Amino acid sequence: MTPSLEGKTLIITGASAGIGRAAARLCAAQGAALVLTARGDARLQALADEIRGGGGRVTALAGDVGDEAHARRLVALAVDNYGGLDGAFNNAGTLGALGPTPGIALDAWQHTLHTNLTAAFLAAKHQIPALLQRGGGSLVFTGTFVGHTAGFPGAAAYAASKAGLVGLVQALATEFGPQGLRVNALLPGGTDTDMGREMNPTPEGLAAVARLHALQRLAQPEEIARAALFLLSEQSSFMTGTAMLVDGGVSVKRA
Repeated sequence: MTPSLEGKTLIITGASAGIGRAAARLCAAQGAALVLTARGDARLQALADEIRGGGGRVTALAGDVGDEAHARRLVALAVDNYGGLDGAFNNAGTLGALGPTPGIALDAWQHTLHTNLTAAFLAAKHQIPALLQRGGGSLVFTGTFVGHTAGFPGAAAYAASKAGLVGLVQALATEFGPQGLRVNALLPGGTDTDMGREMNPTPEGLAAVARLHALQRLAQPEEIARAALFLLSEQSSFMTGTAMLVDGGVSVKRA
């Protein structure tokens, strides 16, 4: 059975490219009304136009997920335009500063944590009251296997910020589970996105990352989006507080 989001309203961040873009298309196809955000307005609005052209309901607002006022505005758009909020895929993030840890500047470290972890807190802070008004719902945060089941040299800020999401998810799941709110982290493996290519900019680098996976390939964004759809839908109704690996076996492969 295909998960249905008919009658649901969702916020999706980092929606203009990669996993967020694929998730927006998929959730719209399953009937959700969407509030989309990303930093780049042109690609975001093009996606919104595409979804509207297919009969979907969507509002798009470019902005910085690390800005608390923006987090508040996204929730207001969901409530004002669609009557409430039923879930969110908080997917926006950054690789941040990469390289030997002693060479990472403090402001670069803080920027990475702010974008990947503090922004997730701000999203939850403003999304949760609206979700509870509708009786609960589902919050999903995009993490990574890096810093969870595997360590990569030169990625200390990225790993620490994404690992922190797992702790946030566990705390929120226990705090708001009695009120019907489910909170989960989605941990993709290597995925063929702009961000993935930024981290591995050569064909040889991408091939090496693919070989790390038991499936011997990278994920396509649509594959990760389907996992997000599962967590956002009622098909995952008894799942909360999890760090769900969708990683092609990279966490278990040793040879």
